[in-house]
Amino acid sequence: MTNQLSWRVRVTPPTMPPDNRRATAFLARAGYTLENAERLMTDIREQLMACEAEQLEHTEYGPKYRIRGTLTGPNGRALRVVTIWMADEAAGVMKFLTLYPEKI
Repeated sequence: MTNQLSWRVRVTPPTMPPDNRRATAFLARAGYTLENAERLMTDIREQLMACEAEQLEHTEYGPKYRIRGTLTGPNGRALRVVTIWMADEAAGVMKFLTLYPEKI
């Protein structure tokens, strides 16, 4: 099932634990660091929200969606990623939950 996400999007900076080196290293390949986390959030919003969304499940808070796409970082390198979002029905916002590398 494909859905267009037309909700207001709220993306907050990641709160990665310091020992999450694999995620940090993956994003660093495209030039993302903790110092430019806002750039990462902007790029996620601008580059991935236009991609096709697939509804995964409906939780007690609202439906969850998966968006696959390419995220091009500050250094010009492109990463194939999967993002998970949730439509918070009570708040009326689409919330970014997580991002991970797409396995090809």
